Amino acid sequence: MALQTFRKEETLAMREKLIGRSCRLFYSDDPVKIVRARGQYLFDENGKRYLDCISNVHHVGHCHPSITKAAAAQMDLLNTNTRFLHDSIITYAERLAATLPEKLGVFYFVNSGSEANDLALRLARQYTQHEDVIVLDYAYHGHLTSLIDISPYKFRKLAGQKEWVHVVPLPDTYRGMYRDNHPNPGQAYADTVKDLIEDVHRKGGKISAFFAESLPSVGGQIILPQGYSAKVAEYVHAAGGLFVADEVQTGFGRVGSHFWAFQLQGEDFCPDIITMGKPMGNGHPVACVVTTVEIAKAFEDNGVEYFNTFGGNPVSCAIGLAVLDVIEKEDLRGNAVRVGAHLKDLLNKLQAKHRIIGAVRGVGLFIGLELVTDREKKTPATETAPCDLAQCPIYVRLKEEDQIVISTDGPWDNVLKFKPPMCFTVEDAELVAKSIDRVLTGQLNTPQNMLPNSTQHQSL
Repeated sequence: MALQTFRKEETLAMREKLIGRSCRLFYSDDPVKIVRARGQYLFDENGKRYLDCISNVHHVGHCHPSITKAAAAQMDLLNTNTRFLHDSIITYAERLAATLPEKLGVFYFVNSGSEANDLALRLARQYTQHEDVIVLDYAYHGHLTSLIDISPYKFRKLAGQKEWVHVVPLPDTYRGMYRDNHPNPGQAYADTVKDLIEDVHRKGGKISAFFAESLPSVGGQIILPQGYSAKVAEYVHAAGGLFVADEVQTGFGRVGSHFWAFQLQGEDFCPDIITMGKPMGNGHPVACVVTTVEIAKAFEDNGVEYFNTFGGNPVSCAIGLAVLDVIEKEDLRGNAVRVGAHLKDLLNKLQAKHRIIGAVRGVGLFIGLELVTDREKKTPATETAPCDLAQCPIYVRLKEEDQIVISTDGPWDNVLKFKPPMCFTVEDAELVAKSIDRVLTGQLNTPQNMLPNSTQHQSL
């Protein structure tokens, strides 16, 4: 049966009837109906082209021909329950291991970042025989019940904080308790973890794990201060716990200079468990947990078999291997360094021009632009305080007038976040900066100033 197509209005009406309303869309007041994509571009039902600054899932570019070819070839050959023996899972694990510190060599393949973080929580509790978990404020680690419990971003809107969950300050050196002018913010924020551990112990608790995104995204595209993770790991290990690095959004070369974002914290730092997901399959659902032999042995010794019907299936592994090949062959890490640095430089120049830009931060193609109504007070410029003359949030105007799709995040929803496909170009960065400048200057876009929708950068 051929796939039916509907007019946008019909699709919206049917979605409202058939799909749970808590499953929200980007630009919910006027969503974009996307019918195809390529590279860093999305195309709607009328052929209008949008520059995608959102889709970090499609890591090497939408519909990359090498990925689709690998997927189709493997699907035509074999895809089976993962408890049958096959070679591709071993090859994939070896390739991933080559990017990681030597002690991290045991892999568990799953289907999503949420599954990965849930399994990491189980591994930590089995190994330590402790229950309590420490998380960063505003953290988000997934949508399973176990992960809602350790995600302040979610649980504060729901049933609240469990007694075994402990929240430490987000290490935000822009507006947090220790800022850029502090002599050692990494140590200072790490000491908040030490103080919390001592408080937990006084109350009879025992730490199983410290969970943290290597670069907190929902928290506002935060770059952790140097020395923070290593010092936290020292305190957590002393308490008998493990350090879990959530690389679901930031792994696979997004930071450019390194393959994993946790490596920004220095060669001496290595997590005990790493979770990975979104970019692994370039849109195909595949994720993973990697840990040490010792932790894996403790998990095995609980006597309960772990299996995942689809995690690490031959098609997922073939796609994962193809993603690694493209990252290497197209030098996408190098591209992240070059284009990310150029975009940051352009945004820094805009900051000097527009007082509404309070901060520009990021590394590689993981960048945040924080908007404020008062630089000195760092008052967030949220959707309730529109930042342009049209009294419309900047991300909506960028979509409507420049065909640039971008999202916001942070505790006050005032941080424009850039996590585009890794094939993003210098020209794309310049278009984004030019468009933001125009909106913040209060100018409307006109048809003669807009790029023709038929223009396509050949980035693949």
